Amino acid sequence: MKKRMIALFFIGILGLTALCGCSKASSDPSSTEGDTSASDNETYEVVDNGNDSYSLELFAMDTYMTLTAYGDQETCSDALIASATEINRLEDLFSTNIASSEVAQINANGGGSVSDETAYLIEKSLEYYEQTSGAYDITVYPLVYEWGFTTQDYKVPDQATISSLLELIGSDMLHIEDNTVTFDKEGMMIDLGTIAKGYASQQVMGIFEKYGITSGLVSLGGNVQTLNAKPDGSDWKVAIQNPDVYNGATDYMGVLEVTDKAVTTAGGYERYFEEDGIIYRHIFDPSTGCPTTSSLKSVTVVADDGTDADGYDTPLFVMDLEAATKFWQEHADDFSIILMDENDQVYVSEDIADDFSSDYDVTILKRK
Repeated sequence: MKKRMIALFFIGILGLTALCGCSKASSDPSSTEGDTSASDNETYEVVDNGNDSYSLELFAMDTYMTLTAYGDQETCSDALIASATEINRLEDLFSTNIASSEVAQINANGGGSVSDETAYLIEKSLEYYEQTSGAYDITVYPLVYEWGFTTQDYKVPDQATISSLLELIGSDMLHIEDNTVTFDKEGMMIDLGTIAKGYASQQVMGIFEKYGITSGLVSLGGNVQTLNAKPDGSDWKVAIQNPDVYNGATDYMGVLEVTDKAVTTAGGYERYFEEDGIIYRHIFDPSTGCPTTSSLKSVTVVADDGTDADGYDTPLFVMDLEAATKFWQEHADDFSIILMDENDQVYVSEDIADDFSSDYDVTILKRK
């Protein structure tokens, strides 16, 4: 855990995995017994980093997070504590493993009523599903659970099991109307883990602004979002993790300079297991029911909105290089991308090429 946020902020996120609190995962993905609120007994410590910089660390949404604000001590402390409280509140809404969360209740009961915020994320998820032709799908949760990525009881299911669970996958069978969620098939479940941290980072930016913070950033398990520029007016420098950790890589594959942007990365290196010489990554292809075999090793999305950045990186990872590039070209006004393929070739969209530096070979992706 880092005690201070300085020049570089490493990023790299869990993709299609369940949000969870600090409680032990149940053996039943729809069970809500024995789990506790993320905010139970939570205390916060604000650290004075010097130079009018203050930070707060917490563990939420299954990852370590660091929030940093610049300004006077009282204002920064109030803003940071309010932000941490908000993150835990959101986890209590969205987690699959907290008994009282709205998502856990939906999964346990086969549907039900939800708050405006949960409804908003489900509706956004359905938009991503349509835009990406199903590459983004929050109903993949039963498969992710069966493979053991939510419990760390990893296994490769037999094809009959995968085929059976594929019958439950498809956001076209998920409906929400007047904040009421329904499924077409019994046994369907959802997981908002692929966009919850992005939404949380966006909410923190709003809290910072409410408290009058004019410069700050958050690193939520790799999801980085910045408020304005650094206090001296310069860009923030965000280091993107080298995804080749399977072979012991500890460096980063590039540095991106940003101001007032969200930067999220999907990569298979955060959670994976190996069986019979095959590495299975935690990001799933909803069409096969298996971890993706995409030739891409890392996908970074840069956007104005944290939810959108988080929502696009996972489906782009599922796509191959050609499809991901084409998708970006069709949505180039909405976000920017940095890709790395299995040959360690890096591809950067032209709009951020001048802000990105790397020791790897870089190809600039052009708009249509």
